[in-house]
Amino acid sequence: MRAVGVIVHGGPEALELVDVPETHAGPGQIRIQVHAAAVNPTDLMARNGSRAEQQKLDPPPYVPGMDVAGIVDEVGAGVSTGVKIGDAVIAMVVPQASHGGYREQIVLDARAVVVAPRGTTHVQACTLPMNGLTARQSLDLLGLKPGQVLAVTGAAGAYGGYVIQLAKAEGLTVIADASAGDEALVKSLGADIVVPRGDDFAARIRAHFPDGVDGLADGAVLNERAIPAVRDGGGFTSVRGFTGAAQRDIAFTTTFVRRYDCEFEKLDRLRAQVEAGVLTLRVAATYPPERAWEAHKRLEAGGTRGRLVIQFHA
Repeated sequence: MRAVGVIVHGGPEALELVDVPETHAGPGQIRIQVHAAAVNPTDLMARNGSRAEQQKLDPPPYVPGMDVAGIVDEVGAGVSTGVKIGDAVIAMVVPQASHGGYREQIVLDARAVVVAPRGTTHVQACTLPMNGLTARQSLDLLGLKPGQVLAVTGAAGAYGGYVIQLAKAEGLTVIADASAGDEALVKSLGADIVVPRGDDFAARIRAHFPDGVDGLADGAVLNERAIPAVRDGGGFTSVRGFTGAAQRDIAFTTTFVRRYDCEFEKLDRLRAQVEAGVLTLRVAATYPPERAWEAHKRLEAGGTRGRLVIQFHA
């Protein structure tokens, strides 16, 4: 069975077509014929050796990919989620060795798999699970109430865009960053105030909210540079494991989406929010598996708006 993975870590050209064994759905599991897999920044780390220490316990090939969409072709005994053979579905994948999203078929715990949003293609649908759940977790960690103010960095990206849209659906005021070229996009996602992105983000936030914001979701990984934007006693959540030094009673949390693996109800709620028009699915381009390296090269170059997608089947 075809997959896209790496035998030896390296640049985008290290990605290659590899053959992996076919697997079957056991009890409580579902097998998906993968039609599309989104390309995310975390995939670059799986490929370039940044996660070699975690990967070394398993032999190569290492297959990246945390987002898939496709058609269910096997359902194991004891599955009670209502998903059945023939359904178009989406899922978040927690990669390990060759068990990553860049493969033609994948077996997952049934609670990781939900029906795809109605009216979406596989290419569109695969952009939702990981980034949507990451945004959901960030907001859950911050625990803000309607009327409070949320700041978002990296607002034009997939994670940042979902954070804005989910926050607006929950009655929050959102102030977000954007380059000049992305300002219209970030406003269209629902941001109430848009400030220029950059290392002086915190100062720009304080110009609008002198006491600071109630919470901050740091998709741009500004880390220490963004902390002054948060009010005393506010919340700060990071996406790359950063935890700020104790200060001003700020509640620092780390958004680590693997904790939301198999959270069927949370992913299904995101599905419903796509159908309701709350969340927007954004695709930048598609690539066949043999050109997956081009998708990694483009993502590494920066400036991508919307997800790049590897398309296994039309």
